[in-house]
Amino acid sequence: MDNIVDSLTSAYQEFVAAAANVLEIKELSGGQKTVATDMALENFKQKWELFRVACDQAEEFVESLKQRIGSESLIDEATGALAGGKSGHAAANTGLAPISALRLEQMSKAVRWLVIELQQGSGAAAAGGSAQNNPSTAAPFDARFSEDAAP
Repeated sequence: MDNIVDSLTSAYQEFVAAAANVLEIKELSGGQKTVATDMALENFKQKWELFRVACDQAEEFVESLKQRIGSESLIDEATGALAGGKSGHAAANTGLAPISALRLEQMSKAVRWLVIELQQGSGAAAAGGSAQNNPSTAAPFDARFSEDAAP
């Protein structure tokens, strides 16, 4: 993270310095277009692009952290594992029994497979067809787990 902050800071400082350079050269030339002003403007454009790239990289990093934190929070909530060792506290708040992280992953995979099948057009059961034609939609979860049983 320090590298990203340093890169963004450096790119910003170079961008501001290039902007100041353009203004100085333009003032020295009396507002006339010269080779020096063209070079300064080109340098400014390059520094602007580098600054934008640094901003994009920082934004991607922040987004990946948000996703990771969100995933970890989801697993903690689902499994009942909370900071401070209050296991089961999340389940008490939601009224749901905690599930294992492995079980959560299995359910997530099952949902992803169903989405893929629907996107590929093979989700006949979801589109009004028979569930017998597509066994994965008839029993998307492993029946060995009690939480999958119908109430």
